[in-house]
Amino acid sequence: PTDYSVVLNGESGTGKEMIARTIHRLSDRHTAPFVAVNMAAVSMTIFEDEFFGHTKGAYTDASNGRIGFFEAAQDGTLFLDEITELDPSLQAKLLRVIEERELYRLGSTQVHDVGVRIIAATNRDIGEEITANRFRADLFYRLNMYNIKVPPLRERRADILPLARHFVKRHAKANEKRIQSLAPEVADRLVSYDFPGNVRELENMIASAVLLEKT
Repeated sequence: PTDYSVVLNGESGTGKEMIARTIHRLSDRHTAPFVAVNMAAVSMTIFEDEFFGHTKGAYTDASNGRIGFFEAAQDGTLFLDEITELDPSLQAKLLRVIEERELYRLGSTQVHDVGVRIIAATNRDIGEEITANRFRADLFYRLNMYNIKVPPLRERRADILPLARHFVKRHAKANEKRIQSLAPEVADRLVSYDFPGNVRELENMIASAVLLEKT
């Protein structure tokens, strides 16, 4: 229920965005927007436009004003997925807004207050990224007010069958099939598998099985 920024560390597919959404839902900001951004997909050339927005006429094609991700998440939560994928040249711009809690839209001299909670996630070792000068230490320390390590599914095997049964119900309902449970031999195979793709792989596996099942 705090406004602390959070960093989620875990392998791909462990459910970091689901955890981020849960944190938002349990926070005092739950009635405001949750905005998720895949940092690996953010282009260097349009970073400022995407995050800070622009005013009408800010550049040739700017026929209308536009708010960025920060303002879209105002009073809510901004989830920065795969934060370590952000180019180092852009990290300083992100840090400034987070520190100052204000921004300027492209083409404007009017300051806009930023009131968002930041949750960041990565599947990399941030310490190694900092050592290699690929990630700014000051940005990490600003974000890392609280850290959550999300274990891979192979390290929490007790979760496999409850998750599998949950996915069976979800995908059976979506495909209008009457599938109630897992066969014992299927359950045994699932528990003994390492799931390199983690929870995402498990769900895809169950979804495919449900699709193929004739009921």
